Amino acid sequence: MASVVAYTSKELDLLARLMRAEAVGEGEYGMLMVGNVGVNRVLTDCFTFRDITSVTQMIFQNPGGFAGVSSQQFNQGSTIKERELAERVLNGEYYYPATNALWFYSPQNNNPCIASWYDQSLAGRYKNHCFYRPNDGTCPPLH
Repeated sequence: MASVVAYTSKELDLLARLMRAEAVGEGEYGMLMVGNVGVNRVLTDCFTFRDITSVTQMIFQNPGGFAGVSSQQFNQGSTIKERELAERVLNGEYYYPATNALWFYSPQNNNPCIASWYDQSLAGRYKNHCFYRPNDGTCPPLH
């Protein structure tokens, strides 16, 4: 299966580690959605992601990157299963509500999701992650 973004084996490992660091508590489905957000940031041509053209650039974007890169979960090598999950999103699998999302966050104490983040619309929630997609007409549709 052809990937939707080009990647190296090192980038596959980095994405797998990021997905774990950001969503290990959300299970495989939650990790896949975090991967969706990452791939979307490489694919989109808007906002602060306009010049992001690789998985590595997306993961280490500063400012605007992922908090998980500074966690202990990110610093450990990925497992075969985690790399399989990362490969699935790199090959174009998408999961609602992250299908077109460019942002997510985890509200403290299981609070409800706010209606917008960075002035963009709530796409939905999965467990303790809220996903946000660009407002209609703001960016070209990804999917």
